[in-house]
Amino acid sequence: MAKRQPKVFVNIPVPLTSIIKQPISIPPNTSILDARDILIRHRIGRLVVEFNKKPVGIVTEKDIAKSISIFSGKPIAKILIRDIMSKNLVTLQPEASIYDCAKLMQKNGISSIVIKNSKGKLVGVVTKTDLVSTFLIQSTATLPISKIMTKKVITVSPNDSIFEVESVLLNNQIRRVVVAKNKIPLGMITFRDFVPAKTFDLHKEFTVPQERSEIFWNPQLNEFNANKLSYLLTFSAKDIMTPNPFFVSPNDVVYTAAIIMIRHEISGLPVVRGKKIVGIVTKSDIVNVIASKGKL
Repeated sequence: MAKRQPKVFVNIPVPLTSIIKQPISIPPNTSILDARDILIRHRIGRLVVEFNKKPVGIVTEKDIAKSISIFSGKPIAKILIRDIMSKNLVTLQPEASIYDCAKLMQKNGISSIVIKNSKGKLVGVVTKTDLVSTFLIQSTATLPISKIMTKKVITVSPNDSIFEVESVLLNNQIRRVVVAKNKIPLGMITFRDFVPAKTFDLHKEFTVPQERSEIFWNPQLNEFNANKLSYLLTFSAKDIMTPNPFFVSPNDVVYTAAIIMIRHEISGLPVVRGKKIVGIVTKSDIVNVIASKGKL
C-alpha cells in the first residue's frame, strides 16, 4: 500500500490581489549609485523600472553587484539602470492566482512577478516573501523540512576572499552561500552584502578591471592566480557575512522555517543536525510547494 502523503494545505483560498504590493519604482536613467542607496535605505531586494507608468524592467541586488565586473572599464557613477536592468519582464494580471504566480517563479527561477493591468500599466509586484506569507495561512504545519530542503550545500570558508565568494555565487547561480568551518555554519552571505558602498570601494581600490573580471568568472581560483592576485585576498568572507545565522533542524516543520524567514527578513536557513550543516531551505523551496499546491 502506498504511503499516504500528509495534507500540506488547508482549503483557504488566498486571492492574488490581497498580496500585491506597490513597489518602489525608478526611471531608466537612474544612476546605479542612486539605485543602490534606495535598496539600502528601504532594505529591499529589487526596484521596478518604470517609464510612462509602464514597467519596462527590473533591477535587483544581484544586478548591481554583478555590474561591477560587467562594466569594469566604466566609472561606477556613470552606469545607469537602463544598462543593467532585466528587460524581459515576467508578468501577470491581477486576476491570476497565487499558484500561477508560484509556478512562474519556479519556471523562471526568479524572486518576483510584476503585476500589470490589461493596458500594460504597473499595478504592483508579488515577491517570494509575499508567497511565503500565504503559505503560513494555508499550511497545516505537517510538512518536515527534510522533505523540501536542498541537501547539497555550497559553502565558502571564512577566509575566502570576497571575490572568490562572489565567483561562487555567480558561477553556481545561487543567491546565498553559507560560510562554514568544519561543516559548522558561521554566517551567511547574499548579494545584499555586496551592495553597500564599502564593497564598491574595495572593488575599485584593490583591483584593476582585467584582473577583477578574471576572478569573477573563473569557476575555480587556481593556486597560480591566487598567488598572482594575493593582494585581493585582504578582504574575506568573514568581513561581509552576517554572523550567527538562524538555523533549523531537518525534523522541524516548514511552517517554522517560514516564520523565521518572515520575522527576520531572510531568504534562506542552514539545516543543521548536531551543529553540522546537512542542507539548506529557502523561500524558493516553499514557493515550489505552493506551485505544486502542496502535492509533493
